[in-house]
Amino acid sequence: MKARTRLRSTAARTFASASFLELTRGKARLKRRLLRLPPTVHYFHQVDDPYSHLAVQKLDQLKAAYRLPFQAHLVSQPTAAYRGSSELFDAWAVRDALSVAADYGVSLHVTRLPEAPAVRAANDALAAHLDRDDFARAATEVGAALWAGSAPCGTLNQRSSEGAVHEGNALRRKWGHYAGAMFYFDGEWFWGVDRLRTLEQRLVAEGFANRADGPCVPEPTPIDTSGSAAHHIVLEYFPSLRSPYTAIGHQRVVDLAARSGVTLKLRPVMPMMMRGIPAPSAKQRYIIVDCAREARARNVPFGRIVDPYGEPVKRAFALFPGAMALGKGLQFVTAYLDAAWARGIDITTEDGLQRVAADAGIEWGALRRAADGTDWQVVLNDNLNAILECGLWGVPSFRVSGGSGATAFACWGQDRIWRIENEIARRA
Repeated sequence: MKARTRLRSTAARTFASASFLELTRGKARLKRRLLRLPPTVHYFHQVDDPYSHLAVQKLDQLKAAYRLPFQAHLVSQPTAAYRGSSELFDAWAVRDALSVAADYGVSLHVTRLPEAPAVRAANDALAAHLDRDDFARAATEVGAALWAGSAPCGTLNQRSSEGAVHEGNALRRKWGHYAGAMFYFDGEWFWGVDRLRTLEQRLVAEGFANRADGPCVPEPTPIDTSGSAAHHIVLEYFPSLRSPYTAIGHQRVVDLAARSGVTLKLRPVMPMMMRGIPAPSAKQRYIIVDCAREARARNVPFGRIVDPYGEPVKRAFALFPGAMALGKGLQFVTAYLDAAWARGIDITTEDGLQRVAADAGIEWGALRRAADGTDWQVVLNDNLNAILECGLWGVPSFRVSGGSGATAFACWGQDRIWRIENEIARRA
């Protein structure tokens, strides 16, 4: 293993460990106590972020359920480096938020994307409400007007928001994040409605709950597609071998395909950073920490990491067409993800790749012969073009077609596997 790979892998293992999370929590808690500050959940609201509009609609419900203050802050959108594809990000975020809002019991109605003057007016309208109990109500009202293309309600008490947004951005940056719709509590970040269940689990564990029943904002429960025999529906699955979110969601995708009977079309793509998509260090760190936390919550093995960035992942992809030709493409991807992200197998070496092949049930010599002369880059480029056609760029991504739906449905992320199952159920 080369020194750079070892360094990246060691850092990833550290950030993925439960001990690192506990250390981060403990340091933040100690610092807060030394400053004699009460335990507080901080919410960072970005008015032109559709995920913030969903999240703020749950804020009053959370405040009623837990015995600690929730402090709101205004922030601006992250810089381009944190947005992945800045050309596609806004349209994708709106489409995604619209597709899940009803399942989370919130609303979003979009007439057009907010423009800068309207964003400033919305922030001005909300600045005076940051320290008031009516912030969630005001933010929901202002957000509804903003996304509908109307001016914020003029009856709200307005003042210039420039200072408030600057302070919110500075605090978010100080504590190590970059996005809107974020909740922060004693060293730990939680993104949007998708992670409120995780925030709630921590607040319950630390004794802040006012009630004994389940979370206010659970992950939506999909329609069970078991036995649907949905072979006439095609599920295109776009994983990457260097994606931790792919790694922790992969088995759920395999299980979904098996129980629903859909026709699964495996279409791996090159890792985002190897396609020139930036990921600053703060984003990389949050992704690993979040993936590890999700894996522990779902009892998915994760954390013994050998980062396959660069040539190692190219060598693996060079073998993929051979695995497909032998009818073992899915097994090869499964074994590789398990080796690189859960078992700590050195997949940068030929010995490591041989172990992947063996775990996939493929004889090494047969795999090499089947892959010889294939153009794996053409395969991956075709798959990437298909993702881009969907208005997406990240992994894991999905596209569902066939059945009763005339238009294909596409979405991104292991957080949307439940949404994919609902789509299959609807079409079946």
